[in-house]
Amino acid sequence: MTTAATAEPAALPPRVPRQLLRDSGYVLLGFPLAVAGFVVLVAGLALGVGLAVTVIGLPVLAATLYAARGFADVERLRLTAVLGQDRVRPEYRRAEPGASAWRRILVPIGDVQSWLDLAHGILNLVVALVTFVVTVTWWATAVAGTLYPVYDWALPHPPDNQPLSELLGLGDSAAARIGLNTAAGLFFLVTLPLVVRGCARLKAGFARALLTGVAEMRSRITVLEERRRAAASAEATALRRLERDIHDGPQQRLVRLAMDLSRARHQLADDPEAAGRTLDEAVAQTRDTLAELRALSRGIAPPILVDRGLPSALAALAGRGLIPIELRLDPRLDAPDGRPDPAVESTAYFVVAETLTNVAKHSGATECRVEVTRHDDRLVVAVADDGHGGAHLAKGHGLAGIADRVRAAGGRLDVVSPAGGPTEVRADLPL
Repeated sequence: MTTAATAEPAALPPRVPRQLLRDSGYVLLGFPLAVAGFVVLVAGLALGVGLAVTVIGLPVLAATLYAARGFADVERLRLTAVLGQDRVRPEYRRAEPGASAWRRILVPIGDVQSWLDLAHGILNLVVALVTFVVTVTWWATAVAGTLYPVYDWALPHPPDNQPLSELLGLGDSAAARIGLNTAAGLFFLVTLPLVVRGCARLKAGFARALLTGVAEMRSRITVLEERRRAAASAEATALRRLERDIHDGPQQRLVRLAMDLSRARHQLADDPEAAGRTLDEAVAQTRDTLAELRALSRGIAPPILVDRGLPSALAALAGRGLIPIELRLDPRLDAPDGRPDPAVESTAYFVVAETLTNVAKHSGATECRVEVTRHDDRLVVAVADDGHGGAHLAKGHGLAGIADRVRAAGGRLDVVSPAGGPTEVRADLPL
């Protein structure tokens, strides 16, 4: 076994100018889009409601909701630049298979998310107008004030005019006038990224609440349900394996031990030497039973993992490997404040232990590499071998239980194992 430490590269500094341009573009372009959406949707809504007493009103209202969906999709696409997250598109209601053309047309009317899109398209104008005015004002004042010394000479300064510098008691000289305007421009320039960012987040937050809030909540519920099912499946699999191991190992040995002791008791009177040999066999059975029980306890919750942490537990695990194992551990895992949560440590240890067991039993590998790295709020565990490959996550295979355990912890398991090898099992766990 060899052990190597891996260090994470330093993070790049935030790019404030780039984010400023993105936020400014988002806010400035959002105003004309909001005006267009408001005009189209208010007109369509008024026409649809006004004609609702006739047959024509409902298709017009449905078309308005489809238009609101189009404007909402554009806004969802633009949100990624501000919020820095993947695009989230809700699942809209669909017509049932075999539904009539009339029912297909009217599907959006019964869809809650379609009405939320319409509400955003109408109310968005107010938020877009406020953020647009603030952003334009800050940009104009920052640029005009900072460059004021360049064009002050071209501005008219009549004798009867009182500049702001004079009203503030700074005098009416050119130096006071230029100094005041330049200072104001520098103040707006320094606060420009913060103000524009606030405007962009305000507008994006309003859009996110109406356009993706319900979808994110449903997605979160789905993820939690999958984690619960995965946890139940992993727990059931672990209990079945533990029951099988106890039945096939210690339980059989204890039965044998009871039989040996009973035979030795009957042999004491007639054949003491045979009774001694039987007792020796019973002592050997006791030692083997204790060894198997210790092995089972290490598989459930190894004491070294609790006492000394994940690096020491993995080092001990690699030391018992049947093939050479190269161990690469992030040095931050040994730091006092770098130790992961106990549940994450247990899951990571389980991933490595079960994967190494599968490697030893099925892969035909001659060497293996275990790498554990920490990236901000994630712990990545990778186990690679040079075996013949062919591993997959299908139910009934050893990796399925590992995948359930990882999903229960909120992580993800990826397996790359082409025919002929090599194989890499990678678990991404949240810290």
